[in-house]
Amino acid sequence: MKSITRKVPDIKVAPPGPAAREIIAKDESFVATTTKSLPVVAKRARGLEVEDVDGNLLLDFSSGISVLNVGHCHPRVVEAVKKQSEELMHFAGTDFYYDIQASLAQRLAELTPGEFDKKVFFGNSGAESVEAAIKVARWSTERKRMIAFIGAFHGRTMGALSLTASKSVQKQRFFPALDGVTHIPFANCYRCPYHLEYPSCDLWCAKTLDETYFSSFIPPDEVAVLFGEPVQGEGGYIVPPGEFYPTIHRILKKYGILFASDEVQAGLGRTGKMWGIEHWGIAPDILTTSKSLGSGIPISATVFRKDLDFGVQGAHSNTFGGNLVGCAASMATLDVIQEEGLVANSEKMGSYFRKRLEELKSKHELIGDVRGLGLMLAVEFVRNRKTKEYAQKERDQILTEAHRMGLILLGCGKSGIRLIPSLNVTMGQIDTAVEILDRAISKTGT
Repeated sequence: MKSITRKVPDIKVAPPGPAAREIIAKDESFVATTTKSLPVVAKRARGLEVEDVDGNLLLDFSSGISVLNVGHCHPRVVEAVKKQSEELMHFAGTDFYYDIQASLAQRLAELTPGEFDKKVFFGNSGAESVEAAIKVARWSTERKRMIAFIGAFHGRTMGALSLTASKSVQKQRFFPALDGVTHIPFANCYRCPYHLEYPSCDLWCAKTLDETYFSSFIPPDEVAVLFGEPVQGEGGYIVPPGEFYPTIHRILKKYGILFASDEVQAGLGRTGKMWGIEHWGIAPDILTTSKSLGSGIPISATVFRKDLDFGVQGAHSNTFGGNLVGCAASMATLDVIQEEGLVANSEKMGSYFRKRLEELKSKHELIGDVRGLGLMLAVEFVRNRKTKEYAQKERDQILTEAHRMGLILLGCGKSGIRLIPSLNVTMGQIDTAVEILDRAISKTGT
């Protein structure tokens, strides 16, 4: 496939164009209702550039929902997928053996935080990696209770859904999910659930786990695991203050409770470190990863302390976990991230991008907050900075206007927009995105 060489963005037909509308109509007739965000109908892509079916060239700052950390169709990933597909595509790595699965497991065990022996379970999606983490925690501790945070997103399968608390629609009509889960408020300093202010709050959002929950109605010796995203994703790209996770972690260790870091969206360089939890210097007992691990080829991994392993054949398994093509894509993705210095570039470009977004905030009253780590950034829109009234309608209009101008973005939280370009993004591409976002906001509000 030829490279895309035109200036980006390049809008030839106001999107969605006629070809796109035809495909959208067919999709709406035959594909189950999911979470469609924008009427983008892609035809091909390279790097951060997407060509739609009407010939428009768009700048992609969604990365396939943080999947394409090395960009669309990176040549090394494409070559690895081609080579593996020609040799062997499937051989049920749960029941048989092949080298690339064992090699990827070794690489992930060495790459993830923690100076202890680890094992890896491979699945097909982020939700499946969380399902495996639930089973690892319950099996190894023989405890049944779990804790997660309000605002968390851990997936939509029934086990993972029991941990998710991002939007009520995700749970509507699915009650009951897995029993034994308690949700506690997350550290959101912009919208503190306790109406306190940091640092005078003395991190009550963390300390209350022990002082209120464990002392009042959750027997801590019955809790197997606490799940946390280093930066909450679907919940609004919420970054907790520096001592939040260390305080939570100390409480967990006090009672022998496992900590599972959900790195499905925050991992593999997205936050400016290889793993988001590294910002807090914590080695989780269990780590889940997916999304960008395969650069678009479905694969997930649950990495955990070796002593937590099932140790009994048949306690947990699947058919496609550790798929050869997925493993090949993952190995190539890790090569690109490490050899092209994309974690460092995420930190550098993220700092520059945040500065540009702060400039937009000083210009537009509609922007209430700019937050994030590395290239996991978000802008939250409010109708009034004092009352912080959510500006969801305005946010949605900004997404539409930006798309019409050639920029692909995604929402998060109630009125936020996430800005998650590939980790090899350039300053020029960031400047283009900021210019478009600026114009989109100007067309929407003050």
